[in-house]
Amino acid sequence: MSRKRIVIDLDAPSPAGTPAGRPQVNRAKKPRRWTKVLGILATLVLITGVVIAVAGFFAWRYYSSTPAYALSLMIDAAQRGDAAEFQKQLDDEAIAKNMVGAVSQKAAARYGIALSNTVKQQIDNSMPTLLQEIKPAIHEEVAKEIQAFAAKSKPQPFIFLVVAVPSLMTITTEGDSAKASAMLNDRRFEIAMQRREDGWKVTDFKDDVVVQRVVDRVMTQLPAIKPLDSKLPIVKPTRRPRRR
Repeated sequence: MSRKRIVIDLDAPSPAGTPAGRPQVNRAKKPRRWTKVLGILATLVLITGVVIAVAGFFAWRYYSSTPAYALSLMIDAAQRGDAAEFQKQLDDEAIAKNMVGAVSQKAAARYGIALSNTVKQQIDNSMPTLLQEIKPAIHEEVAKEIQAFAAKSKPQPFIFLVVAVPSLMTITTEGDSAKASAMLNDRRFEIAMQRREDGWKVTDFKDDVVVQRVVDRVMTQLPAIKPLDSKLPIVKPTRRPRRR
């Protein structure tokens, strides 16, 4: 009895879709799937980076238009001794005009009872001209105080200074006006600022020490304080009657 042999041709295509070739197809598809996943992840990372960069740009652009940024520039220039950059943050003309009232009042107070209406009128009339003449002295005194405040902390990179200034000074903004105050040598000084086309500028500096120094310079150009006439009656304190 003869035996029949069954011969399977492995090279012949399978009618069911070549099951023997499936592993090869799967092995070809796996790398393609990982490539797609990596491509998607790379795209997401790129989009996230772009979004963060755009958000950071607009945040920095907004912050650079605030009074805090202008004060950071001024303090940084004071710490580095950059007089040109420091000058950009000050409006000397406005500071001199806003200081007229305080200086005039302090100067008149030094006359005491020797102040007459004529002398008071002379002080008021000459003060605007005098302040224009001593405008460089006002700038010097204001710069000296700001530099003393800047010297309280060690020079740091500008980015660290930008973060630190809002914690060192109390800053309030109302429209195109702003005020900043801080402590220096156990006393508080106040800075007034105005928005200009090229940024925020310091327009007023309120500090009793600075005003007194300016008054010292102004007094040399004001009418001399005349001594009191010895013939004027002096009010004597009334004496109580003695008890018997």
